Amino acid sequence: MPSDKITTDVTAAASGTWKLADLEVNRIGFGAMRLPQTGPALVHDAVPRDRDQAAAVLRRAVELGVNHIDTASYYFSPLRSANELIRTALGPYPDDLVIATKVGPTRDPSGRWAEHARTAEALRGQVEENLRQLGRDHLDLVNLRVLGTESLADRFGALAELRDAGLVRHLGVSNVTPEQLAEARTIAPVVCVQNPYGIGLRPDQDAFVRSCGEQGIAYVPFFSIAAAAREAGAGAAEDAQLSAVARAHGASPAQVRLAWTLSRGPHVLAIPGTGDPEHLAANVAAGALRLTEEDLATLERLHQAPPAA
Repeated sequence: MPSDKITTDVTAAASGTWKLADLEVNRIGFGAMRLPQTGPALVHDAVPRDRDQAAAVLRRAVELGVNHIDTASYYFSPLRSANELIRTALGPYPDDLVIATKVGPTRDPSGRWAEHARTAEALRGQVEENLRQLGRDHLDLVNLRVLGTESLADRFGALAELRDAGLVRHLGVSNVTPEQLAEARTIAPVVCVQNPYGIGLRPDQDAFVRSCGEQGIAYVPFFSIAAAAREAGAGAAEDAQLSAVARAHGASPAQVRLAWTLSRGPHVLAIPGTGDPEHLAANVAAGALRLTEEDLATLERLHQAPPAA
């Protein structure tokens, strides 16, 4: 029986560190997608989250050692923008804080999804909007979010030009195949890949996860807690075996999912998001959870199991 009962007074440093090129971050970070609203994320009629609560969660994240925040200009609900919440709560920014943004997807002012940004002009506009909302003169890291398997050369090349101009420090790619990553790397250095991944979610990505590590590229899964529920968030009944692993460690199933994510390699980062201070502390504490070989074998079987009909 494991004896490492985790508590919520640990910091993100317990998760270890990784370097995004020259930017060192703790492996447990924070995803801002859910911050502007309550309930499902990225819907046009979302209920705005209380502004003071959102700001308090961001400040507490930094107090707990989180120095990697993932956001985007299209993370907003009526009256709330993740980027502007970050600017208000955390500006002037700590020197070690790395803010990663994404470009590509587009939402109109009502919050409804519109056509992806595909031209150099549109992508530059998204970069500049992130700069304006965050109150910065450069972005630490910009991920190009891709739809489908088509070539990303023109779009990534446009971002590489912005990197050369000093508006962007480092580049990553999101929702990509190994072939698209290879294509991007012929254009400019890539410091991270952001793809959906978690226990039972995209086991076909396992080899890609390992390959990123071999290339020195961070792999940053999203939906590692929500898994198949995606933007709707966690909430479904958990598998009995996963729950048993959690009980043995005095942990929650969500913490086990995060610990499993980090166990996939030292280059794997986690960016769980929440607007709840208690959930935030629990997510950070998951970085201290060390799963046993028996735990990992159990979870691997769950990961590889075919989806329920």
